[in-house]
Amino acid sequence: MNTTRDDHPHAGPADEEAELFWEKHHATRPGRSERVNPLLAETAEPLRPGAALDLGCGAGGDALWLARHGWQVTAVDLSATAVERVRERARELGLGDRVTAERHDLAHSFPGGEFDLVSAQYLHTPFPLPRARILRTAARALRPGGLLLVVDHGSTAPWSWNQDPAPHRPTPAEIAAGLDLDPGQWPVLRADTPRRRATGPAGETATVTDNVLVLRRTGG
Repeated sequence: MNTTRDDHPHAGPADEEAELFWEKHHATRPGRSERVNPLLAETAEPLRPGAALDLGCGAGGDALWLARHGWQVTAVDLSATAVERVRERARELGLGDRVTAERHDLAHSFPGGEFDLVSAQYLHTPFPLPRARILRTAARALRPGGLLLVVDHGSTAPWSWNQDPAPHRPTPAEIAAGLDLDPGQWPVLRADTPRRRATGPAGETATVTDNVLVLRRTGG
């Protein structure tokens, strides 16, 4: 049985709507994507492999990349379809002993354990989500010396499900402030907005901006 940190155990209609949205999203997209998010690779490559947590793992490209590079990975998503696909693909690649895939509604439960790296890549949703609380919980799940990597959309890609022309995109500094963590225990290592050339699911390309925040846990 998996141990979870669970502050709000009762789901409601909004939670069911979110689950249906993400189930449909993953069911209508190709099941196998082994592309790693470049900022995850850039951050993890210099690190000594340990235990990693992939929040909102989607098709599993990041989790599989980490496992190939020696990490023990817990991959979580709201979509049961996404979770099962990651689990199956890890087994096919001989990585089943390195990847644990779990379904979590992060608004209500959080995977147990301690981690050397927690990655939250584009943890966006059109539904209410207590993101600051989730990321605060993630930071507290780090072992001393561990990193929390948060990468958000700083611009709208042509293939994004969210085409709102004027969304508020919190800056890395705003995200860090919203976590309300002791900067002496969780210092900011990186807070910037790099641009890159990205490739969408159908092979289309566009220049996008990422909002990047990296925190390190220094104490116990």
